[in-house]
Amino acid sequence: MSTHMSSATAAPSSTENQQVHFRCFNGCEGEHSIYDVMYRCPTCDGLLEVHHPREPLQTKNAYQWKQLFDSRASTTAWPYGSGVWSMKEWVVPSLRNENVVSMCEGNTNLFWADRLGKQLGVPDLWIKLCGNSHTGSFKDLGMTVLVSVVKQMMADGSPVKAVACASTGDTSAALAAYAAYAGIPAVIFLPQGKVSTAQLIQPVANGAHVLALDTDFDGCMKIVQEVTADQSIYLANSMNSLRIEGQKTVGMEICRQFDWEVPDWIIIPVGNLGNISALHKGFKLMMDLGVVSKMPRLVAAQAETANPFYQSFKDQFKEKVSVKAQDTLANAIRIGDPVSYAKAVSAVKESGGLVEQASEQELAEAAAQADLTGMFTCPHTGVALAVLKKLVAQGQIKKSDRTVVVSTAHGLKFTDFKVGYHDSNLPGITSEMANPATNLPATAEAVKEEIKKRFGG
Repeated sequence: MSTHMSSATAAPSSTENQQVHFRCFNGCEGEHSIYDVMYRCPTCDGLLEVHHPREPLQTKNAYQWKQLFDSRASTTAWPYGSGVWSMKEWVVPSLRNENVVSMCEGNTNLFWADRLGKQLGVPDLWIKLCGNSHTGSFKDLGMTVLVSVVKQMMADGSPVKAVACASTGDTSAALAAYAAYAGIPAVIFLPQGKVSTAQLIQPVANGAHVLALDTDFDGCMKIVQEVTADQSIYLANSMNSLRIEGQKTVGMEICRQFDWEVPDWIIIPVGNLGNISALHKGFKLMMDLGVVSKMPRLVAAQAETANPFYQSFKDQFKEKVSVKAQDTLANAIRIGDPVSYAKAVSAVKESGGLVEQASEQELAEAAAQADLTGMFTCPHTGVALAVLKKLVAQGQIKKSDRTVVVSTAHGLKFTDFKVGYHDSNLPGITSEMANPATNLPATAEAVKEEIKKRFGG
C-alpha cells in the first residue's frame, strides 16, 4: 500500500481523540491506558477489555459510518487499505498512523459455497476465508493491532523491548511476521512436536527466537506468563485484549460484504475462545451505533478431544471446565484451559448461540468433502464444517438460514494433514474420500486405459 495520506485522512477527528481504555470485564472500577503494560484487572485478576466510549462515536450516524468504511475498502491511503485499519475509529483511534504495523490484512474473501451448501442442505452457505491473509490465518487481524500499539509504546519511551507468545502455530507466525516488519524482537514458545512443519518454519524464517518446550500449549502458556511478568517483554497471547480489537473486525467485514446485512448464523472453530469473544464484541458495537439491528447466533465449534467449552455448555455454563487436551488433527485448538472463557460465555448467551463438538473422523471427512467442491480446508475449518452438518441434521440451522463458517487458516499450512488423509494413513481415520495419485507407465496406451476405466466409453 502507498503511504500517501490525503488531507481527508491526515487530520485527527473527534473519534481519534476519544479515551479508549482498558477496563475490567468483571465490572471492577477503574480505567487504564491501553499503552500501559497490563493484561489483567489489578483488583480481581480478571480479564480486561478495551472499552470504546459510545458518545464520541455517535457524532456520526449509521449511514455515515457505512459510507466511510465502504469508501476505504482497498484504498491506497495509509493505513485505511487494511481490513482492520479501514475501521480505525472502532479499533484504536488514538494510534498515530506512523506507528501502524500493517501488511494489508483483512479484506478476505466471503466465498459463496454454492455446491457444498446444496450438498449439506443450506444453499445460503458462505465461508469467510480468513486464511487468505499475510501469514495464512485470522491471527494477523489481532496481531496488527497489538504490534502497532507496542510500536507506539516503544516510540513514547516504554521499557518494553520485545514481544512474546505461547502458540500452537498460527499465533506465533503472525507475531513473528508483524514483529519482524516493525523491527521488534519476538520470542515464541511452542509445544515440541505438536505443530505442523509449515507452522514451525514461519517464525523461524521471520527471525523470531523460537523455543520448543517439552510440554503442551497450556504448559507453554504458564511459562510465557511467568516470563512476561517482567514488563520488558510484552505478552501477545489472546488474554491480551488488544488482539480482540483486530479480530472483531471479521464480523464487521462480513456485514460490509453483505451490504451491511447480518447473517443468521456464524460458526467458528474455538480453542482459547478469543475469536468468538471478538465476534460478539464487534456486533455489540455495531448494534449500539445502529449500524445493524440484530446479532447473528454464534456457534463455538470444538474438537471432541479438546472440548472444555462444550462440556461447560452442556451443564449450562454453571462452572468453567478445564481438561487435559488430547491430540487432535486441529492442533491450533488443542487447548484444555481456555483463557477467554468468561467473554465467550457472554458471546454464546447473548447471541442465543450454541457450542458443539466434532470427532476426528467427522472433521477429516468434512474437510475432504469441502475440498471436493473446490476449497482447500484446514482441519480447524473441518471442525466448524462438521459442526454445521450436525446442526443442520438436528434442525437447528434451517434451509433458509444464511450461514457463515469462519475458515481460520489456509489449508497450505496443513499439507501433512492433507497428504495423510489421501494416502489413508492418518491414525484412526477412515479416508472415505481419499483420492491418491495413480502411478502409470509413460505411455498413451496406459493413460487411455486408465481414463476409460474412470469415465467409461
